[in-house]
Amino acid sequence: MIPLSDVDFNGNIVVEKQPSLSYKMKHEKERIENTVDGIEAIKQMVYKTLMTDRYKYEIYTWNYGFEFDDLIGKPKEFVKAELPRRIEDALIIDDRVDEVTDFEFVDIDKITLGLKFTVKTTFGDVSFDWEVKI
Repeated sequence: MIPLSDVDFNGNIVVEKQPSLSYKMKHEKERIENTVDGIEAIKQMVYKTLMTDRYKYEIYTWNYGFEFDDLIGKPKEFVKAELPRRIEDALIIDDRVDEVTDFEFVDIDKITLGLKFTVKTTFGDVSFDWEVKI
């Protein structure tokens, strides 16, 4: 039996890209079924990252999640200036994400802010629509 190694016969390090498989979350059924890869895995990662409070759960490192709670009650203009930085900070940790761009805001009502943005990934660009209550 020959042991497997990360070095080829010439002594070069071989980097093998792993699939981005993730368990598929079924929100409406509150279940996990099968797996997803590629763009679908990215969509799920963005959703889960932005819905998880950073620093709140011991199971996650301090690099995972999104800081939002301290923005509640702040002026909309401040939130509009701060959200793009915080979203990019939360998502860029994933090595599949290259950048987060094209932020657009819409005032829905007095406490609700609509937000559109694009996540540029190794699989392609994914657009997101999101509403937050501030």
